[in-house]
Amino acid sequence: MNAFKERLKAGIVVDNPTFVQVLGMCPTLAVTTSVINSIGMGLATTVVLVFSNLAISLLRKFIPSKIRIPAFIVVIASFVTIIDLLLQAYMAELHASLGLFIPLIVVNCIILGRAEAYASKNKPLPSAFDGLGMGLGFTLSLSVIGMIRELLGAGQLFGITVMPAFYHPPIIMILAPGAFFTLGTLMAIINTLKARKHKEAQK
Repeated sequence: MNAFKERLKAGIVVDNPTFVQVLGMCPTLAVTTSVINSIGMGLATTVVLVFSNLAISLLRKFIPSKIRIPAFIVVIASFVTIIDLLLQAYMAELHASLGLFIPLIVVNCIILGRAEAYASKNKPLPSAFDGLGMGLGFTLSLSVIGMIRELLGAGQLFGITVMPAFYHPPIIMILAPGAFFTLGTLMAIINTLKARKHKEAQK
């Protein structure tokens, strides 16, 4: 159980794919214009991470090393297709908002990275928890960025206006430069806190 908690903590905090490993920047910068889009993309990626890690771990002894990357992509693409069709059928509005970024989960370096670095070398259950931790870490990161951008750029949260009438939102926050600014600021804060904690630990 401690090993499973460790994998969850690693994905959410220690090795957070967005703020620590700086992976998956394409969807991070593109879909975080609102909290709903951010959560939708994060959870879709999490489901693919969990099931692709599980499947690749189960098949790891049967996949020849020379074709492991194409094999991983086939497994990942299968789960992405399932998620894409389910979103299209039951959450059409979210599917339309996320657009091309759902199919692009296939080549998301977070998923390929976990398949190569962890799932292909470990047992199924730890691999599933590794995918869950990384997915939740990715979802949390996207949600925080989306919350800041939607609040400052539109004066809303979850599509509901929360800022006072006199507030005039800077549109740049829901455009591409706003994504870079928000991500950069959050990473600077996190790195500053880490450096301060490291200095205190050395005293």
